Amino acid sequence: MTPSAPFSVCVYCGSRPGADERYAHAANEIGRLIAERGWRLVYGGGKAGLMGIVANAALAAHGTVLGVIPRLLQDREIGHDGLDELRVVNTMHERKQAMAEASDAFVALPGGIGTLEELFEVWTWRHIGFHRSPVGLLDTAGFYAPLLSFMRHTEAAGFIDARQQAMLHVDSDPARLLDTLHAQAQTGPGPAGSSSGPSGFKTL
Repeated sequence: MTPSAPFSVCVYCGSRPGADERYAHAANEIGRLIAERGWRLVYGGGKAGLMGIVANAALAAHGTVLGVIPRLLQDREIGHDGLDELRVVNTMHERKQAMAEASDAFVALPGGIGTLEELFEVWTWRHIGFHRSPVGLLDTAGFYAPLLSFMRHTEAAGFIDARQQAMLHVDSDPARLLDTLHAQAQTGPGPAGSSSGPSGFKTL
């Protein structure tokens, strides 16, 4: 983030709405709150499911939205055509890197395998030191409780440690989670950080 640029939050979430209406409500809240704070939403550029809901909520609240989508999906008419900016890239790798480079914080909402892959990748990047930006998990209606239990099992089994666990900020309240991520981003790099670009991301 530069002095003239808005604080940008990258949201990972499902391209389906999910079976519980609370997931859609949480996506709507996240989008609205990001816009009302004067921040920018960065997301995967889709118009379906929770992805479409979070984007539409931010736009309805007069927020700025950047979407990044692979050409393969854009050609299938999955991309959202009402965004402030929709970047079309060639690969999923380019998509994720472009989203990361444009963002100051990351948050995962309920979603499927794509959301999980994005969450674990950006969490891993944070641990290794490729970026210094905070990573959050919105645990709506206990959706992520089984995953968090598995991560505690993974720590007990000796494959991760408490420091890695602490890099993931978990909350069930959208406003509180966003406030936490913003505060963490403003306090500067944590122990895994090193010199990098404006958003704390270093090109891989």
